[in-house]
Amino acid sequence: MPRKGMRSICFSPKTISFLSSPRSSPSRLSLPPTPLRSEWMVEQIIENASSLIMKWNPETSAYANVTSLFYENRREAMQFIKCVNDLQKVMHSIVSEDSTHYRLVQAQNLMQIAMKRLQKEFYQILSMNRAHLDPESMSTRSSRTSRSSISDFEDDISPDDDVRAASDSISEVEQVSSIAMADLKAIAECMSAAGYAKECVNVYKVVRKSIIDEGIYRLGVERISSSRINKMDWEALDMRIKNWLEAIKIAMKTLFFGERFLCDHVFAVSESIRESCFSEISKEGATLLFGFPELVAKSKKPSSSDKMFRALDMYTAISENWIEIESIFSFESTSPVRTQALSSLVKLSESIYSMLSDFESSVQKHSSKALVPGGGVHSLTSNAMNYLSLLADYSNVLTDIISDWPPPTKPSLPESYFDSPDSDDPPAAAISTRFAWLVLYLLCKLDGKAKYYKDVSLSYLFLANNLQHVVFKVRTSNLQYLLGEDWIVKHEAKVGQFAANYERLAWGKVFASLPENPTAEISPEEVKETFKRFNISFDEACRKQSACVVADPKLQDEIKVSIGRKITPVYREFYEKHRSSVGGQRRVGVFVKYAPEDVENCLSHLFFGTVDSGSSVSTSTTSSRQRHRA
Repeated sequence: MPRKGMRSICFSPKTISFLSSPRSSPSRLSLPPTPLRSEWMVEQIIENASSLIMKWNPETSAYANVTSLFYENRREAMQFIKCVNDLQKVMHSIVSEDSTHYRLVQAQNLMQIAMKRLQKEFYQILSMNRAHLDPESMSTRSSRTSRSSISDFEDDISPDDDVRAASDSISEVEQVSSIAMADLKAIAECMSAAGYAKECVNVYKVVRKSIIDEGIYRLGVERISSSRINKMDWEALDMRIKNWLEAIKIAMKTLFFGERFLCDHVFAVSESIRESCFSEISKEGATLLFGFPELVAKSKKPSSSDKMFRALDMYTAISENWIEIESIFSFESTSPVRTQALSSLVKLSESIYSMLSDFESSVQKHSSKALVPGGGVHSLTSNAMNYLSLLADYSNVLTDIISDWPPPTKPSLPESYFDSPDSDDPPAAAISTRFAWLVLYLLCKLDGKAKYYKDVSLSYLFLANNLQHVVFKVRTSNLQYLLGEDWIVKHEAKVGQFAANYERLAWGKVFASLPENPTAEISPEEVKETFKRFNISFDEACRKQSACVVADPKLQDEIKVSIGRKITPVYREFYEKHRSSVGGQRRVGVFVKYAPEDVENCLSHLFFGTVDSGSSVSTSTTSSRQRHRA
């Protein structure tokens, strides 16, 4: 052969590629690179390789063109890989001793045929095993101790019996995927060692990217513009957010995790190849996935509790997966994915901060002067505490978000009403302090609304009802861990103070109408006057207080019991001691309007806000007269 032709072959791009490529498994070499031991050994290796390679040449064999080597005879496939590896070693040895050796051209031609065959096999294995190499299967395999089962398939020649024996402990599906992974890795190492990594990688990228793109599509993640989000009604956007929250779980635990595992396994021979493959396969889909929360955060949707909690859900989803995000997308070329995820976190944080500030402002600026009938729980109280108790479920997330926020502005409120925040206690965590001030904003506003009641006793009942509701929501939610038991105890005491003030103002005349010593001897006129004062004051109190509301059962019972203890025992003793002093039965009915049981009955019907005062008094009076006649 002319020397010019030999030079063109020896220095062709393919030749340079495989000559300069490091061998993947030096320990497996059956022939050292140098020196060339004998012409006979070169001849033997090339002839052996030629026999097997040409057998599976699709251009010269119809059977080879329609049959998969690895599927038809895996033992022979491993022998094929060994022949190609030996051929590559021989070529390396030939070039190192004599680059004009006449066998080099034949070896190069055989190598090209073998590479085309392996490229085809690589594609077929990837395509035919899509179901077994899907991300879910890969993530499941990675989560198990599958290293031993895979390594059993990685020897150059693994008998089928050995494969079965190694796979006894795993399912049939896992056996198929294990064999496919081992075959892919063997082919990738062989082609890379021969300088054909690019061809192998291109096939892998095309097939696997289609799987990732399809997975992203099936998860409902699509490219969407900010203008389109702004035009959506909340219900439609909320459905997309819910879908995204499910999508990120599957994407991180299955789709990207499984693909990274497979890519790392197949191309274990080269970190640069692993990075190139995984980056091109996953970067587009991952960037699309992590870009959605930023679009939502930047949308012009008005602040609402629904938007707040969806933003917190998305922030939580990203932050909880952050370690996995950094691990799976650790390559430099996938840094845009990490950047996008971080950008979404920042935008969500800003949006949450803005919405929380809007909440503070809405509480402080609540200007309605409408009075709650009966001094019951204000809608501002119930709505704000529902909001705060749900926010408390996100305390860990909010701790990260508000750590750099400026301290809140202190509202003006007399220290006699609320403990001064500037105490000597050790400083609380930022999140606890923030929630304490949010509750304080609410209580300040409620204190102002209580002043709209003309009846001072009703204003205290209003404060007792609303503070009791606040305390109840704190105790029955994660707010209890943020505000602490001391906070709860102090404010329960305040509820008691408000209730006591209500009793004193609303029922003070009734208490005062009864003598300090109900069994003391007094004149019949004094007895009649005492019954008269009691009847008038009790009638008036029952008429006014029957419209009052105490929604909390515990507080309602406590107030009733407290009032009853101050009235019923004293009145009963006075009634039993002096009833006969007013004269005969007719006169008793005139002066003694209530029997002790009637008093208890009236008190038991208080604080439901639905009792008609006139009928209550009338019914009690009728009942009393019937008892007097008995």
